[in-house]
Amino acid sequence: MSAPEYLNALRAFEAAARHESFSAAAAELHVTPAAVGQLVRSLEDVLGTPLFHRGTSGRKRLVLTEAAQRALPDIRAGFERLSAGVARLKEGSSTGVLTVTVSPAFAAKWLLPRLERFQASWPELDVRLDASTELLDFAARGVDIGVRYGAGVWPGLTAEKLLDEEVYPVCSPALLRQSGRLRRPSDLASLRLIHDRSVDARSGFATWEAWLEKAGARDVETKRGLRINNSAAVLQAAIDGQGVALARSIMAHDDLAAGRLVRLFPEVEFSSVLAYYVVYRPDCATLPKLVAFRDWLVREASMG
Repeated sequence: MSAPEYLNALRAFEAAARHESFSAAAAELHVTPAAVGQLVRSLEDVLGTPLFHRGTSGRKRLVLTEAAQRALPDIRAGFERLSAGVARLKEGSSTGVLTVTVSPAFAAKWLLPRLERFQASWPELDVRLDASTELLDFAARGVDIGVRYGAGVWPGLTAEKLLDEEVYPVCSPALLRQSGRLRRPSDLASLRLIHDRSVDARSGFATWEAWLEKAGARDVETKRGLRINNSAAVLQAAIDGQGVALARSIMAHDDLAAGRLVRLFPEVEFSSVLAYYVVYRPDCATLPKLVAFRDWLVREASMG
């Protein structure tokens, strides 16, 4: 029996064993029940032993022999390994789909405005963007590469620093004109503060309390204000003149450059202890499509 027929016979056997039916196996494999039966019989002829006890009545007409029961787990594992191998071959291509995970805010404020430049350089790659704040299982979800904000440690992933970040207050030009000149950080007491609820101070994220303490403005009330659980929406609220936001420099970069936001008190320097990292599985480090996207991210980050 040639190798393709042998593999097809094993596949028919595994499906028939799982469904306990030639008909159900045939439906799964898109062939006729007779074809499944013939493939199983050909495998039995090669092995010189029956694989099923065949009944003519009752609920179970196909019952695995003891030898078949012992062999079935290894056969199933073999097919799973073959599937994994084929997936690796697809991963190794510089064409196809590249799955990228980033937070929704990073996607909106940094990645998407720049992504067209990557697509222009790699038109044969289709980017699938998974915008999520969850710590995804890269292998289980088929993720190739991601950008995450944190301290640089994610179990099972290689992390390479991409961007450091500052934190500072921002507001719209209109709000700045309406409020008069803000001479010192304590003047923020007269304005509504916008709080980013998507960040967690316990994990090292900067807060209004921390920035105001660094600025020496401890009398500014931080218990009140507008609270939003999305970093991009926080900046949009500031653009719309709803108050003063504590911005992360990477998120606010394009809005500042376009004049939609104004940085306040640039003399107060407050660097975040956290940063943006490119993350990926170590065993995928040399995949052409991953290398292409990683190198592009580094180039974009170096451009400011």
